[in-house]
Amino acid sequence: MENNKNRRTEDRLNYQWPVLFAEDFSKSLSEGIMVDVSSGGLSFLCRADDNCPFVGQKLELRFSIPRVDEEDSAAMTSFTRKGQVLRIETIKASLRRIAIQFEKPLTLKPCEQESINLLINK
Repeated sequence: MENNKNRRTEDRLNYQWPVLFAEDFSKSLSEGIMVDVSSGGLSFLCRADDNCPFVGQKLELRFSIPRVDEEDSAAMTSFTRKGQVLRIETIKASLRRIAIQFEKPLTLKPCEQESINLLINK
């Protein structure tokens, strides 16, 4: 796991917020909790049940992150992205951490956005 951190070209925003996922959004959606996000991917926690993704699976994801807004410190930016499951980590028998790589990167770097928010709200 340390090697993965050393190969990262971008810091991740650690952020806990709901994430919706499915193979196809026209079918039933599952919910997880985002753990961290970068412009190239995210990881989230989900139940280890029949809806839990598997390595190599392609998913659609819907999630939000904080955005820079001087007038509204609770402002959010929402995204829908397609991605592929790269890795699954067992947290405990009923919980998995899913690592996703986006097919198309975000147009912003979430960790840089958060740094700007902290500067504005000082």
